[in-house]
Amino acid sequence: MAHHWPMQGQLDLFRALADPTRLRIVHLLREMELAVGEIALVMGQSQPRVSRHVRILVEAGLADRRKEGSWVFLSLCAGSAADALLAFLDAAEPAPSEALWIEADQARLAAVRAERARAAEDYFAVHAEEWDALRSLYVPEAQVEGAMAEILGDEPLGRLLDIGTGTGRMATLFAPRASSVVAIDRSAEMLRLARGNLPLEIEDKVRFLAGDFNELPVESQSADTAILHQVLHYAQAPERVIAEVARTLRDGGRLLIVDFAPHEREELRLRDAHTRLGFSDQQIAAWYAASGIAVERIETLAGGALTVKLWLGQRRGSPVAHLRSAKG
Repeated sequence: MAHHWPMQGQLDLFRALADPTRLRIVHLLREMELAVGEIALVMGQSQPRVSRHVRILVEAGLADRRKEGSWVFLSLCAGSAADALLAFLDAAEPAPSEALWIEADQARLAAVRAERARAAEDYFAVHAEEWDALRSLYVPEAQVEGAMAEILGDEPLGRLLDIGTGTGRMATLFAPRASSVVAIDRSAEMLRLARGNLPLEIEDKVRFLAGDFNELPVESQSADTAILHQVLHYAQAPERVIAEVARTLRDGGRLLIVDFAPHEREELRLRDAHTRLGFSDQQIAAWYAASGIAVERIETLAGGALTVKLWLGQRRGSPVAHLRSAKG
């Protein structure tokens, strides 16, 4: 298939690739999305210098920049020009000297991957006591995950939203059953840790995005399945969160909320920033209905001081009532 680009665009493209540093960056971005600081680390160059090269690649339409908190991430653009370039790089044999620096960069990139994983492990180790104290109050997480898999059934999950991804566990668990996963969290640190936890074999399926559950960075009616796992109790207005998730679901799309039944553990509000101390079936059903979601199934997992609930709903057309009419 022939590609036709404006002459100026072609000149910009080849000028962008004329510098060895920028060509090295392209080879790195073929492997994975990287922060500017990570590229600088791999290449042994200063971040300002790498940023200048990155700007040229972006202006030539070869790379995309994405800001996430204080981090800036780079990825290769999707499109005919980038695709044709990658096909050319595959067909053209690198010179021996070029092959050496490509190999060296790849080795250092592997070290960056390992550092991501180590940072995640360290973070979890520091907070393990807090998490263990909370988890000891309810049934084992493995039981919760098993119940989630069972309630979702055997059908493919399609385009999956993991809202409030945290450690990335839900994205990892359900990616094999999804065509793609968008994992969203408002914390740049948690997104970095989730990336470190993600197995290499599903990296191509999962995209991480910074975003708030009150205003999801997702198009309307674009998702087949959405999961809110132990997230809703952080919401100031849970009904608005549910309405916002419903907006992203196609007709027939499913929402699974996993959270606590009503409880009186006030220390979770004070120590762990829980805004809501659990939810009743009536509350969730009313909020679902106000957002055009029909409750399909409810499961209860009793254990210790806290009971875990699973509420599965299916979006059926537009909301049937204004969300302010949902009481609870």
